[in-house]
Amino acid sequence: MRVPIVFGNWKMNLDRTAIAALAKEIVTGLHHDCTVVDVGICPPFPYLERTAAILEGSNVYLGAQNGHWAESGAYTGEVSMSMLVDAGCRFVIIGHSERRQYFGETDEIVSRKINSALNAGLRVILCVGETEEQRDQGITKKIIAGQLTGALAGKAESDMPDMVIAYEPIWAIGTGRTATTDQAQEVHAFIREWLSKEFGTTTAESVRIQYGGSVKPNNMAALISMPDIDGALVGGASLKSDSFLEIVSHAADGK
Repeated sequence: MRVPIVFGNWKMNLDRTAIAALAKEIVTGLHHDCTVVDVGICPPFPYLERTAAILEGSNVYLGAQNGHWAESGAYTGEVSMSMLVDAGCRFVIIGHSERRQYFGETDEIVSRKINSALNAGLRVILCVGETEEQRDQGITKKIIAGQLTGALAGKAESDMPDMVIAYEPIWAIGTGRTATTDQAQEVHAFIREWLSKEFGTTTAESVRIQYGGSVKPNNMAALISMPDIDGALVGGASLKSDSFLEIVSHAADGK
């Protein structure tokens, strides 16, 4: 049975004081241990170590929002995967649509970053998703398959236990729109089918697939009830402890 996984992606929000307070509220308010649901938060880079200290001894994982593929070198402004581990991270988000849109990340770059993250001992949350135009054109599955093929090129079955797939329809990120449960389930089922063809049924059944895209307490219960939806990558609703903890509670109760 797949353990649900809920992560908060705090993006470029909050300051040092607010992040510390929010992390403490989540640690204090979390009533489910990691055998029931895996919970994590991804604050901005400057606050990783401070957040790691707050999370120490808790059942909340620390994740990063991005990382570079190189171990070291002349990459001004970048952070290596081993640096993230050194700062206390256990997970890293790779391939988020905002990275692809604003910073030109290609599937090849995403693949190289995954290789580096896995080599550093990080677990990866790989984001895939289609634009509104692509959905209207009826090519959602083609887009998702292309992103998976590019990102997971050269990956072995043995790499997959450290992978989480996050399906985030771009048209639903930060817009207040959410894919219907049927729409989300259809794509999640397609992703699992794709994984089965590439890595085998056993591996496909074990990989967790999150939904992301305006996830809120009032839609999480319906989403998590779907057979192939294993959790959520939460944006805006993770910036308030009460809404984030309610989403976690739905994830814990729904499986």
